[in-house]
Amino acid sequence: MPEKPHRSPGKVLADFLRPSKGQLIAGIALFLTALLITWTLRSQAQQPEFATARQADLVQLLDSVTGQSRRLEQDLRELEETRDELLSGADRAEAARADAERRLEQLQIIAGTVPAEGPGVRITIEDPDGNLTSELMLNAIEELRDAGAEVIELNDTVRVVMRTAFTTDDQGRLVAGGEVLEAPYAIDAIGDPATLEAGARFRGGLVSEVEGTRVGGTVTIVQEDEIKIDATVTPSGNEFARPR
Repeated sequence: MPEKPHRSPGKVLADFLRPSKGQLIAGIALFLTALLITWTLRSQAQQPEFATARQADLVQLLDSVTGQSRRLEQDLRELEETRDELLSGADRAEAARADAERRLEQLQIIAGTVPAEGPGVRITIEDPDGNLTSELMLNAIEELRDAGAEVIELNDTVRVVMRTAFTTDDQGRLVAGGEVLEAPYAIDAIGDPATLEAGARFRGGLVSEVEGTRVGGTVTIVQEDEIKIDATVTPSGNEFARPR
């Protein structure tokens, strides 16, 4: 078999300095490809946060923001009506008493000391492999609160309030407010039904986490015209805080 002719270093250098037409075309193509990739990466880095979000996610986010705006507008109208009644000079004492009672009812509902009812959603979480953690449940509760949930109850027994803690017992079971929760988990939330469901279905939220590979469960969401929450809590005194 004939041996390949030996190429001197000078010949190799000369070929490198005088590339063939094919080598030149390949080099230009590689340069343009690298330039295009660099330009694409820089363009993506400069895009706004939601530029790559899906249309369905943007619609859900818009619905959530719209619902929150409606609630704030309603609160503003009620405050303005109360102000006008107090400033009108007519039945000031009665108006002040009615406003105080209304605020007391709101505080009782927020504190979880009285039952509550209203429109909302009932969310059922199937967790056949027991992979739902206390962290995921807490995140779900926070997402519902961000979506405007005013009252939340778990498994018809636990009223979720500011001090409700989410932990895991020695057997790996989910514990909320000192009560062991058994699957399937039921979450009742009072608020605007459409906004609450959109908040749960937003990409990266409750539904995505539970139905993903991390948990491998399923989520069912039903919008209801009336959700009744009977679980209450007994408030405990503050150990350190005092009114000023």
